Amino acid sequence: MPKANSAAHTKWTCKYHIVFTPKYRRKIIYNQYKADLARILHDLCAYKGVEILEGHLMPDHVHMSNILLLEDDLSLINGLSFAFKKQGFELNIARTLKEAEELWTDGKYDLLVLDLSLPDGSGFEFCKRVRLTSKVPIIFLTASDEETSIIMGLDIGGDDYITKPFKLGVLVSRINALLRRANSFQAADTELQSNGIKVLLLQGQVFKNGELLDLTAAEYKLLCLFMRNPSMVLTKGQILDKLWDCDGNYIDSSTLTVYMRRLRMKIEDNPSEPQMLLTVRGMGYKWNIIG
Repeated sequence: MPKANSAAHTKWTCKYHIVFTPKYRRKIIYNQYKADLARILHDLCAYKGVEILEGHLMPDHVHMSNILLLEDDLSLINGLSFAFKKQGFELNIARTLKEAEELWTDGKYDLLVLDLSLPDGSGFEFCKRVRLTSKVPIIFLTASDEETSIIMGLDIGGDDYITKPFKLGVLVSRINALLRRANSFQAADTELQSNGIKVLLLQGQVFKNGELLDLTAAEYKLLCLFMRNPSMVLTKGQILDKLWDCDGNYIDSSTLTVYMRRLRMKIEDNPSEPQMLLTVRGMGYKWNIIG
């Protein structure tokens, strides 16, 4: 016998707006999960005797990571397209520099994967143009394993450099790591300041005593890392892991030393006797707070 105040015999006119927003991982509502969700919701409604009048999975309800792939090898494009979409990534493909420039808009993409050798130029050229306005993560994916190419790629603004042939799982893991790092940067404070150095994180600009500094992407990332960890000794291994997501195989200590020297030239009053960016012998480097 139903309770006196039970609503079991009442018919309700209800409208539910269900929104899935996995903003961080941004994955896989489309592809395999989309079909599963539709089936589960239909079965549940049928069991409860609920009529579905209208049901949509709207694109703006699910923010999936959007990747721009600049690659001219059709077989590689097909393989990466399948793998990326299986991971829940949205993918736009350009096979030439011209196509990439037509697709590129700052804020549209969460990550770029760039080949170097293209029919109408180099991925380096596109990276330089992107870095004029954007800090979007960039991975170079190329057959060129020469040290000079790797250093140039990282120095002009690349975040990672992977040589062909490569393992697909490693590429996906590095993409996910860069996306995590990009999200953590976006969620952090918008400004860093100490020793007369001010970093505007949203604008990607660095000022020393009010004067704008011209830093490369690698120098900018190094400076942010040290300023976020004041007075903490960072080993060379920790620096490489934080900035380039690698195990140190393709960037040796001498390369990092070059980056450090260039950064000191731009931020220190007397680079030969640094006061802010100190070397801790046998250990690594640290950001020293003056005064």
